[in-house]
Amino acid sequence: MMQLSDVLSYTLVHATLRSTAPILLATIAAVISKQANIINMGIEGIMLFGAYTGYVVGYFTRSWVAGVLASVAVGTLLGMLVGCAHLKFKAHILVVGFAVNMLALAMTRFMLQQIFGVSGALVLPDPVSLPTIHIAALESSPVLSSLFSDYCFMEPIAILLVIALWLVLYKTSVGLHLRSVGLNEPSAMTAGIDIGRNKFMAITLSGLFAGLAGAYLSMGYSTMFVENMTNGRGYMALAAMNFGSGNPLFAMGGALIFGFMDSIGARLQSFGFPSQFVLMIPYVTTVVVLTIAMVSARRKEKAMILKQYRDGEKTVQTS
Repeated sequence: MMQLSDVLSYTLVHATLRSTAPILLATIAAVISKQANIINMGIEGIMLFGAYTGYVVGYFTRSWVAGVLASVAVGTLLGMLVGCAHLKFKAHILVVGFAVNMLALAMTRFMLQQIFGVSGALVLPDPVSLPTIHIAALESSPVLSSLFSDYCFMEPIAILLVIALWLVLYKTSVGLHLRSVGLNEPSAMTAGIDIGRNKFMAITLSGLFAGLAGAYLSMGYSTMFVENMTNGRGYMALAAMNFGSGNPLFAMGGALIFGFMDSIGARLQSFGFPSQFVLMIPYVTTVVVLTIAMVSARRKEKAMILKQYRDGEKTVQTS
């Protein structure tokens, strides 16, 4: 009989961080574009393109480095394509994003059938995977080994990237310019900031990190490519970004919630829970997180309006 301790054991920490990593990398992509007041809905599709490219290139070159670089290159190019369509040709960013998502689903399925003659999943013999960090000194302790060893190297790097992004956004002039563009375009333009360049840079970097998230998904989280293997993680990243109001550190908290629930769902399924219930958990969590984010945003908006009203009253009384 299943016990709560079987689900909430110390191994859940490792499983949660593993499930969080692809969502967290995609969340970085969402946060960067959000800073320029752009919602990159194409993160899901860019992740899928990155996953396919990294897995296939890594296999044929026998190098995980080549696979990751290929995924990053594809993600960057797609980010530039989205930026060009939105900024130069004035296409609505949501329409462009959904177009990329649908194209990714169709193109990856088409390439699986035409190049490899398979459908559904591509499992190549002796696939290339991302290296893991093994600490031999912890082998004698199962608990310490589970908590601190045998992580894919991109899992701790994802956390470090979040911290680095926070420092860039809030402690450098580059981040100040980008946030200024997102907060108030007319004021940023008056200050001499190039609006178009900053927005294009944000969308391009967003594509880069989405491609990196895809590479981890097919070469680190798993060693195969499955049709639609992103499974809504790009949308979860957008929800995590909204949960954190664009702040990378708070958004990481949202990504950890999704990773935790995903790990819980996988364990419940292994104990015989209905798959329909388990597969529903991430999407229910997305709705809950978005609801919390929207309620919080409305409260902040009301508080700001009330503060402006009171400040206006004080000004009138003083005059």
